[in-house]
Amino acid sequence: MLQRAPLSTAAAPSIPSRSQALLRSLPRQTRPALFQTPNYLSHATHRHYSTELKAQVDIKDQSSASVVDSSKVHLRWKDGTTSRFHSFWLRDHCHCPECYHSVTKQRLVNTFKIPRDIKPKSVSLSSTGLDITWDHENHKSHYPFTWLNRHSYDPKITDPYLPEGAPKKTWDNSIASDLPEVAYKDVMESDKGLAEWLNNIHVYGFSFVSGVPVTTEATEELAKRISFIRETHYGGFWDFTSDLGHGDTAYTDLALGAHTDTTYFTDPVGLQMFHLLHHDGEGGHNLMVDGFHCAKILKERHPASYKLLSEIGIPSHSAGDLSTHIVPSPRRNPILNHDPVTQDLVQVRFNNDDRSTMGHLEPHQVDAFYEALFDWNRVLTDEKNLLWTKFQPGRVLIFDNWRCLHGRSAFTGKRRMCGAYTNWDDYRSRWRTLNTSAKQLAEDL
Repeated sequence: MLQRAPLSTAAAPSIPSRSQALLRSLPRQTRPALFQTPNYLSHATHRHYSTELKAQVDIKDQSSASVVDSSKVHLRWKDGTTSRFHSFWLRDHCHCPECYHSVTKQRLVNTFKIPRDIKPKSVSLSSTGLDITWDHENHKSHYPFTWLNRHSYDPKITDPYLPEGAPKKTWDNSIASDLPEVAYKDVMESDKGLAEWLNNIHVYGFSFVSGVPVTTEATEELAKRISFIRETHYGGFWDFTSDLGHGDTAYTDLALGAHTDTTYFTDPVGLQMFHLLHHDGEGGHNLMVDGFHCAKILKERHPASYKLLSEIGIPSHSAGDLSTHIVPSPRRNPILNHDPVTQDLVQVRFNNDDRSTMGHLEPHQVDAFYEALFDWNRVLTDEKNLLWTKFQPGRVLIFDNWRCLHGRSAFTGKRRMCGAYTNWDDYRSRWRTLNTSAKQLAEDL
């Protein structure tokens, strides 16, 4: 990928929640680190996957591992830090072939047959980790130092709440001078090219693919390089024109404001792909907006509106087709959705056209809700935040539907598009396996 000028990195929200209040009631040293200095988007560059420990164990000193009151095993790292592990926790997390399937990565141990008062019969250090023989059935367990270091919980050595991968970079329309883009040939012929494509989406929320054959077949194969295509009431892979083939404004020639798709699904689609195959008229420019960037601006300028749009649920629906009446479960979801522990913004969910009746509002919330909605709309429609591009045959756009809002200008003439949806979890799985080694991924389990 090309070297880019630094784009804005977002700052932390402060959204009160029941879980946050509970965690704040804990002693400071036991709180997750991100609650002490919450992040809007993490400043960390990578998760702590490493075979090189920051604190090595002195294996020549067998006293570095000891049993305390039979209920805990203490492991002293070379820097003097001591990790304390409950005996039952260790036995429950044994990854020997009897207890953990090396291929499926699934647990085989029956947690409920482990004696609650299980004790280590002996502990010792090897060159790679901690060895324990248990008093129940003389079972032998080995725990690699790398794994113990990563999962130490008393104290926490590695922050378990750090997000994966390179930091996300938010953007405004200045990104137009250096758009993230990869070549179709690279994506289709190598996992390296595919990894770069998916990492563009991870970092920027979208990416173009150039040099794509102008056919539905080539576009569909490109989508399937990530994962299987998600089927919805619109079908699987789309090939459509403005013929109102479905009861949705996407199937017209009308202008569409910035929105995310499938707000009415319990699990909104993760990625969306578009490829213009033919257009013999005018208009139809594509609009992209970075929802994370706009949320950052809203938080800075209108913190009360940010808070409200993170708490008030919005009901939504899809009911344009006679055989369709889709609503999500739960019925209402906020526009700005956060990780309940870290409070990081993880999903923007906004399509004002698909909003159902707001009959659940309390009387005192009505004016505040509309004021917040207008504040949000002003940020979304600020010219500085609008990235306009012109679709071209042979150039595919794919974007993160949990982050980027999209729209279009009105158009004339016949316009034929094709594209597809991808599930969020399948996209993230593909990105993860291509950008992180199998050994590093295994350490996280």
